Amino acid sequence: MNKLFISLCAVLLISSTSSAQNSVPRSLLPGKIVSEFIGEASGERAMNHIIEMAGYIHDRPASEYTGYFFETEYIVSKLKEYGLEDVVVNKYPGGTTWDGVRATLWEVSPGISKLADYQELPAVLASGSSNADVTAELVWVGEGRQEDIEKAGVSGKIVVTSGSIAMVNALASAKGALGVISFNSPRPSEVPLAIPITGIGSRRGSEGSGTFGFFLPPREGEILRSRLLAREKITVHAVVEVQNLPYELEVPSCIIKGTDPAAGEVIFSAHLFEGFVKMGANDNISGSAAILEIARMLNTMINEGRIERPRRTIRFIWVPEFSGTGPWVNENKELMQKTLCNINLDMVGLWLKKSNSFLCLHRTTFGNPHYINDVMENYFHFVGLGNREGLAISPDREGFIRRIVAPTGSDDPFYYAIDDHYGASDHEVFNDWGVQVPGVMMITWPDLYYHTSQDVADKCDPTQLKRVCFIGAAAAYTVASAGEETAMKIAADVAGNSQARIGKQLQRAIDQLDKAKSDNFENLYKLTKSYIEAAIINEKATIETVQELAPSSATLKAGIAKLIASVDAAGKATLAIFDSYAGTKALSLGIASTSFKPTETETRAKTIVPKPTPLVTQNGYRGYSQIISKLDPSIREKYPIKGRFLDAQELCRLCNGRNSALDIKKLLDAQMKSGEVELQDVLNYIYILKEAGLVTL
Repeated sequence: MNKLFISLCAVLLISSTSSAQNSVPRSLLPGKIVSEFIGEASGERAMNHIIEMAGYIHDRPASEYTGYFFETEYIVSKLKEYGLEDVVVNKYPGGTTWDGVRATLWEVSPGISKLADYQELPAVLASGSSNADVTAELVWVGEGRQEDIEKAGVSGKIVVTSGSIAMVNALASAKGALGVISFNSPRPSEVPLAIPITGIGSRRGSEGSGTFGFFLPPREGEILRSRLLAREKITVHAVVEVQNLPYELEVPSCIIKGTDPAAGEVIFSAHLFEGFVKMGANDNISGSAAILEIARMLNTMINEGRIERPRRTIRFIWVPEFSGTGPWVNENKELMQKTLCNINLDMVGLWLKKSNSFLCLHRTTFGNPHYINDVMENYFHFVGLGNREGLAISPDREGFIRRIVAPTGSDDPFYYAIDDHYGASDHEVFNDWGVQVPGVMMITWPDLYYHTSQDVADKCDPTQLKRVCFIGAAAAYTVASAGEETAMKIAADVAGNSQARIGKQLQRAIDQLDKAKSDNFENLYKLTKSYIEAAIINEKATIETVQELAPSSATLKAGIAKLIASVDAAGKATLAIFDSYAGTKALSLGIASTSFKPTETETRAKTIVPKPTPLVTQNGYRGYSQIISKLDPSIREKYPIKGRFLDAQELCRLCNGRNSALDIKKLLDAQMKSGEVELQDVLNYIYILKEAGLVTL
């Protein structure tokens, strides 16, 4: 037991001290270039872009739907002003969208007062509302449950609720209610004046439900509730005018040309639109402003000769979230084949300290292993260590040792986190199996003002924006300019970080195995051990991706091979420690050995290696899913998916011609927060992919 304890401490020491020992900010770029980047990055410029585009929530005039949207025109004009190359706007078919024209809500009895006005604050009108001009009595329905609505008697009245406006409207309108007023808010105690940006129907154009919805801030809504609960009879006059407008999807873009057109690209993305009704300073004008500033600063430094033009092109795209990203990548399938990675910025400008927030890096999944994760992490740590005070960092003097602070911004420490993959933004389009470009996301979270009327410019911080621009620009330039020497540094960074990540899986595995009982020990042993095995597979695959930076370099190839061997050796040592602990745990449960025989299904799964066919990427983003959806239903019946935990999209990404079906199960399980995928479900889904012609076995 003493030997086991010492060995375990040794591995945990590796995982816990890798960042603590790195108490001096270190960068993959030379110090002089880093100083140029820090000096050139302007939080004020980025902040000004946010103010210009999202200083306040406003009604979008109908004229924008017949030309370019204001945000598109602004981005394009700035790109031309900054001298960027290949400034274009791609357009794609859109559809129709709901658009408010005017809306007022007046109390007409017992008093006269205006409760809401769309022209003053567009968020007060729920999207999906229909035209109306009615005078009616208000009725309180609480949270708006079915029994509350039936008891209140809402026919011919306008209901008032603290519940979800969409849910209450659906229930109340079925009982004859004319409309709904809600003061529901996701964070009423923290932001009592915020109105959620949502509605009672789709933002896409439709005839509507025949009803309407108004929002009040929680503070004002509570006053109205108190009056109604006091049995005061209140009558209001509601006027709503809306329309449906056709639109096209607009994607402005530009490039910073590399010296070698065949060397590939790095693509920045940020969504400029999230529908055309919602506007948000942090979500996501901040990301759009940041990549605009990154484009300017890189272009300026290259043109002034302060940094060399990179070998690879750096491209910037501003998109309608998902709806514009998909068509753009599908129009650029050949470009996707040579794109190295995507860096997506979504909600990056928040004043972190005021929102108890962090700037988070969300890594790729195991299905898209890539060194961009570690390149980004390098600069996150650089800013984090340089912009906080600590006894081990600056014992001889006070203050930040690598200060990155905007003149008009906060001088707060840099609060950041390196997190697992999270989708729900445009990097997920690039990560798609049909596109196969590894994408990471920078995002501030939590955000108190997320999707509310208070997501306006004053919630952002020039210092946060300056730091974001530095991190993004430095990471992209590192990849875009990397040759053999930098590639080797990146590979070494991945290998160094891998020790910590594998160590974390050891900690996780031991924590879970510690809860095992004699009747579930074998299954839990296999599951938790697979966390470590999956991490080893992923780390080795990640190091291997660095070869693309200097594909013809025998020196890099040999170096990568040595690093992979070292990770493999460290992984085996970690597995040995886990097995030692598991053996001790087994004995305490009366189990003689952990040498469990593989099941018949496990033995079979180990021999099945799915390899993707060209059909996977033939139709681009989500094209493969359309092929699957057209399969004869009998195939689904033949290969049923019975469990709850199968992540089909990640399973597809893991079908790379090297992972066996058993490996894929392990890689899926290791990424789950809870639960376990059924191995037979993994096999069955692979058989479905084979029937669809998407993989060979």
